[in-house]
Amino acid sequence: MAKGKKKWLYIPGLAAFVIYVFIFPRSIPVETMLKPRWISSLESNYPVSLGDFSAGTNEEFLPFTLGDRFGYLRTDGNFAISQIRNGYISLSENIWAEYEAVPSSIQLMNPLNESILTIERPKGYPLFLDDRIFIVGSEQNCITALGPAGEELWTHDFPAPLTCVDAAGGYILAGTLDGAVVLLDSSGALVFTPFEPGGSRLSVILGCAISRDASRLAIISGIGEQRFLLLEHSGDSYRVVYHEFLTDGFRRPVYISFVDNDTKVVFEREGGLSIFGIGSRNSTRVNLKGEIIALDKSGEDGFLFLITSQGPKEKRFITIRYPGMIVNETPFKSENVFFSRRNKLLYLGGDMLVASFELEKK
Repeated sequence: MAKGKKKWLYIPGLAAFVIYVFIFPRSIPVETMLKPRWISSLESNYPVSLGDFSAGTNEEFLPFTLGDRFGYLRTDGNFAISQIRNGYISLSENIWAEYEAVPSSIQLMNPLNESILTIERPKGYPLFLDDRIFIVGSEQNCITALGPAGEELWTHDFPAPLTCVDAAGGYILAGTLDGAVVLLDSSGALVFTPFEPGGSRLSVILGCAISRDASRLAIISGIGEQRFLLLEHSGDSYRVVYHEFLTDGFRRPVYISFVDNDTKVVFEREGGLSIFGIGSRNSTRVNLKGEIIALDKSGEDGFLFLITSQGPKEKRFITIRYPGMIVNETPFKSENVFFSRRNKLLYLGGDMLVASFELEKK
């Protein structure tokens, strides 16, 4: 065995997980395998190949944060950027920025660590969504859209602090602490009168998601009882087409996302998660132990992947087959985790290591 590969045998946690999967490939289910591709260290930037694979192009970058490090990962396991963060971080596919709590200016960078824009005297912090640049106000009660040269295009003020934001198709969806949902178009204009779901003892929006064509909105609202709502575009507004009570629920932001080419919505609920089929109008509950800390936002090829935590270092990588069956659970030890998916490629990080896997049909 080469020295490069041999050294990984002595590293616990994620390395042990990768070696275990490498020796005993995980069946998910019979016709699909989880095949290790490579494993790489954030410190050495020396990827070790675990089999033949197509690396893709060097133009493909994967943003990541893992513990006190952040940067961009290439599909071949090399890091375009891997550095320790010294302040707050905002990351997207194409832009990143590190800034102080009250910055006098914000330098925007690309995945090659090149400066692309300086925002002078920002009145908040940067948010990168839908290939656009926004500034969220320091009191979290306004959003400003910026143009390519950093010029202010528009600002929208909210009556209460923001609790969630999503963007797609040129639209921005936001939820507020006082229980209102606001949808803005590309010019910052209200698409319809702010929607207040109500129906709960305390009104607050804890999660929101917008489909890629902005035809559907998904919302988690309220405390005691908490609710999941799906709204669909109808005429010049949106109407509720489904809602479900979720018991008392959480008092914190929750995971919610459109997945599987926008045919489903996956959302966190007390004791696990639910997968809602838009076509069937049916919600399938999946019971899970521990807290969800990472979730697959694509959910393609019939599978949804996630990571749960049952303690400071006790993590579990879980595979769910639609409509809601757990088909594989693999434990591993790590203080911090990172997870992302690009089509059939999965990227899992723990402590100082990142590994890549491929969904392979047999």
